[in-house]
Amino acid sequence: MEKRLYRSQARKMLGGVCAGVGDYFDIDVTLIRLIFIAISLATAIVPMAIFYLIAWIIIPVEEIKKPG
Repeated sequence: MEKRLYRSQARKMLGGVCAGVGDYFDIDVTLIRLIFIAISLATAIVPMAIFYLIAWIIIPVEEIKKPG
């Protein structure tokens, strides 16, 4: 099965981008969020905010599987 990047609906805080990246790379979502914040603070926040917004628009939403 092909591995795809999706925005997480179950574990999202804002748009689900960091949770989706964590799921894709099989890394703890908290670590992804901390790395994102650290890079944002080091680059004056604006470039990472723009990156996050673009990722939020481009990355498709994860389809929630319904039982049955």
